[in-house]
Amino acid sequence: MDKKLKVLLLLGGTSPEREVSKSTGKSVYQALLNLNYEIILLDPAYGINQPFEAEDYFSEEDFAEISNDNYLDAINLISPSEINVAFLALHGKYGEDGTIQSVLELKGIKYTGSKVLSSALAMDKIMSKILFDEYNVPTPKYFHFRKDEFTTDEVNEKIESTFKYPAVVKPNDQGSTVGLTICKSREQLYEAIRLAFEYSDRILVEEYIPGRELTVAVLDDKALPVLEIRPKHGIYDYECKYTSGLSEYIVPAEIPDDVSEKMKDIAVLACRSLRCEVYARVDFRLSPDNKIYTLEVNTLPGMTSLSLVPKMAKAVNISFDQLVDKIISLSLK
Repeated sequence: MDKKLKVLLLLGGTSPEREVSKSTGKSVYQALLNLNYEIILLDPAYGINQPFEAEDYFSEEDFAEISNDNYLDAINLISPSEINVAFLALHGKYGEDGTIQSVLELKGIKYTGSKVLSSALAMDKIMSKILFDEYNVPTPKYFHFRKDEFTTDEVNEKIESTFKYPAVVKPNDQGSTVGLTICKSREQLYEAIRLAFEYSDRILVEEYIPGRELTVAVLDDKALPVLEIRPKHGIYDYECKYTSGLSEYIVPAEIPDDVSEKMKDIAVLACRSLRCEVYARVDFRLSPDNKIYTLEVNTLPGMTSLSLVPKMAKAVNISFDQLVDKIISLSLK
């Protein structure tokens, strides 16, 4: 491939995962430099007030005021003739949910990863569950509700009648365990619901699956080796995900070969059920009796030094730079 392709690197954004996106952006930026691409950096949250220096895009301190209203102004700074592809290093709302994908399509700009519909479906946990059921992708029992639809007592009754405690309460359209609570009893339920509603107007309540945390990256419709996550907290929460040393990663995971192969097949099926393209990451729980449960699909998984997809790629001798290069080449097909 011509390494002089011009790449628009989109990072930052306004979601609660803004800082993670900056970290992904920094790692991808270095890879693009190593690969000798021409790079244009853009943080849509800044609008027309973009930084002058590359380092300012990755700083913990924001360069200017950030706003959702700035997205269109930022994208309109770019002419489609100036670039060959946009590399999406955004995470969460407005970056991973089909919003930025829609704007780029209107501008005629090619971009990395899944298209508008699949991005929206994967970000919407309820819709993902419905499609998992349709395609026979195994997933924990669940129910969902919108704001003011049920009282806490009614939610409690539904938990007791559907799958018992512990129960997982999470906002419908956030990533990185933002707003998620594992409720061990009725006493924790009110606060869990209140927290989840801070991030979404719909809540998913899910059966808690005891066991192991595993994940599978799917690249070009093929599964990479299964990776097991062993968090120090007992739950792979935001802190464990993005703090060095708080989780142990084993790849390939130390599970029976038949379980590994089945999980990889389910990962590919889950991605197909949501029409994902190029690359994605599918998260699982594995029960003590080796039963597989699909949690969700991430269409723009993290690409930081601690991220999981690069670790799985490395297990099959794909370096970080090669992974970035492959994502671009697949997205341009």
